[in-house]
Amino acid sequence: MDARTEATPETATRTLETMDIDAILKCLPHRYPFLMIDRIIEVDGDNSAIGIKNVSVNEPIFQGHFPGNPVFPGVLIIEGMAQTAGAIAIAADKTEGQHIVYMVTVDKCKFRKPARPGDVIEYHIRKIRRRSAMGWYEARAMVGETLIAEAEVGAMVMVGDH
Repeated sequence: MDARTEATPETATRTLETMDIDAILKCLPHRYPFLMIDRIIEVDGDNSAIGIKNVSVNEPIFQGHFPGNPVFPGVLIIEGMAQTAGAIAIAADKTEGQHIVYMVTVDKCKFRKPARPGDVIEYHIRKIRRRSAMGWYEARAMVGETLIAEAEVGAMVMVGDH
């Protein structure tokens, strides 16, 4: 992770992190074509972060969803939210051993607008609460200033043999 300091007066002493693809791959077991985030910015421990997904027309999903009218599937947007939350939860966990995260709940899910090839989806994640291995996160998917989806996702981080 690379450190970055925000310049606003409220956050003058706060250092936010960035996770590049190598850091994400160390945290998550997901690989192409099922890795739904390319990088994570503004990481504040496991409290909040913004996951970035660059939607490309070359992704295999667009061969069938939908020919002539490519739309990035809503369930993969939810997966991107969960992967962003899982990556920051694992990165913040200092327990030794191999970590894996399981999505266990999706609540209050709403799809507002479709994402299409060429869009950059930002997964804005904010921790609602954390209890032991369980974490619940508010998630909003944005394309530019437009809210395209929102949900609350719950995840469980497991350490050791799975």
